[in-house]
Amino acid sequence: MTRRNRVASAPEQEARPRLPSWCRRLADRWTPESLREARVDPGRRGAVALTAVVLVTALAVSVLVWRARPRVQPVPPPVVAATFGAAGATTGVSTSTPATLVVAVTGRVRRPGVVTLPAGARVIDAVRAAGGPLPGADLALLNLARKLADGELVVVGVPGVGDQAAQPAGDPDAGGTGPPGQVDLNTATLAQLDTLPGVGPVLAQRILDWRAEHGRFASVDQLADVSGIGESRLAQLRDLVRV
Repeated sequence: MTRRNRVASAPEQEARPRLPSWCRRLADRWTPESLREARVDPGRRGAVALTAVVLVTALAVSVLVWRARPRVQPVPPPVVAATFGAAGATTGVSTSTPATLVVAVTGRVRRPGVVTLPAGARVIDAVRAAGGPLPGADLALLNLARKLADGELVVVGVPGVGDQAAQPAGDPDAGGTGPPGQVDLNTATLAQLDTLPGVGPVLAQRILDWRAEHGRFASVDQLADVSGIGESRLAQLRDLVRV
């Protein structure tokens, strides 16, 4: 680039590339007064180089602005666990099943008593939880593959007592005869005996142990032989149980 402080001739002015009017006004506004009369002739190659620099700078600024723009992050919709009812309609509340079962095991087992098993356990699991059968115990009357119900009684190796699933108190299929609502002492479960007035889980377990030891109750009066049942409690239970 050459700098000239003289006024160019007419041919030279025609050959020189002319800048747009807005560029000339901008240059006149920001150029010091001492330099306004000076003339800079970059030449054709210089003008092309300056134009290329301006274009590259504008392109770089555009890329930086585009990369710095705010971006919207999509939020996934919430997951709602739904269950299907009997009619096929969806509901937002699921019905959960009990995680454990409480079963009473009596008879010829090593550790008779109440055991806690996972839901879906079978009779064989209850027998194993009670320490397993004693030597010589007859398991032929037990359905070892049957699924257990919460609160039922499993009698192992007692003659005359077969496999019985838990049945509600007063059910006519529970065996025996008597007014509706009475609890059959020979088929009742721990949960059913626990519903009787004055009979808690401990006393109910004693009744089951007595039944497992003697086979069955021959009469309601034999409740007096169970530890913890006196005459007053027997009189209270007499009309609520049967054999």
